[in-house]
Amino acid sequence: MDVTAQTRFVRLSPLKARDLARRIQGRPVAEALDITGFSDRKAGRLLGKTLKSAIANAENNAKLSVDDLIVKRAVVDEGPKIKRHWPRARGGVRPVRRRMAHLTVVLSDGENHVE
Repeated sequence: MDVTAQTRFVRLSPLKARDLARRIQGRPVAEALDITGFSDRKAGRLLGKTLKSAIANAENNAKLSVDDLIVKRAVVDEGPKIKRHWPRARGGVRPVRRRMAHLTVVLSDGENHVE
């Protein structure tokens, strides 16, 4: 059974979080928590929170055992951009796009239930 948790509109560039999301994919939950917990990056903290939320969803809503869970998918999608301007020389201006991301973590217990 699959359990999902999402964190949306995070002020983080998706490019900076995707490599960490790829690193935790396919690993057991305890190992993925270690990876995100020991990462010094902002993406590690935010992915860790989303992962803990997915674990809580699996425990409380789906009544799954935490020891059997693996990270099936960890996806960082692009969110909306906040558009700003930055002053340049001689009265000019350049656009600045402040990026946002949507984090999605899908946990699985390893069993395929067909309903």
